[in-house]
Amino acid sequence: MPDSRTPAQDIDRVASALAACLPALNRSLDRRVARDFPTPKPPEGQLALLRFVSQQEGATVREAADALLMRPNNVSALVSQLTEKGLLERRRDAGDMRIAHLYPTSMARRELAEVRRLEGEHISRALQSLTDGEMDALGSAVGALNSLARHLHPAPAPE
Repeated sequence: MPDSRTPAQDIDRVASALAACLPALNRSLDRRVARDFPTPKPPEGQLALLRFVSQQEGATVREAADALLMRPNNVSALVSQLTEKGLLERRRDAGDMRIAHLYPTSMARRELAEVRRLEGEHISRALQSLTDGEMDALGSAVGALNSLARHLHPAPAPE
């Protein structure tokens, strides 16, 4: 339960700072990874879908759309793009041929591993430039940021 004694102006200040910092951090990391990626790096939307499908093999387009907070038709378009590139496999459901289950290919697994490796390298290098106090603060903040992400992620819409 949050501390109700936290002044509203402090909450607003932290909210504004996070809203400005997190996208900038993500863009900076994305650009560094893209620069070092051996081939053209897949766009972030495609990577998000590949990450989800790698963690939830056999997921449907609807499940991916709900998890990624995207419209099913947009996820379906990403599935088509990734299938054409040989990064995603679509398998029809045995009971309902209208439903497709999604699976990453070995090429997708390699590309995701390379993205993760590059992200880890760049973040590690940047962390080495921080002070001990900054590192402690970031270490403490990771759990809070994960909790914040869970609170911001809306519940799935009723069917």
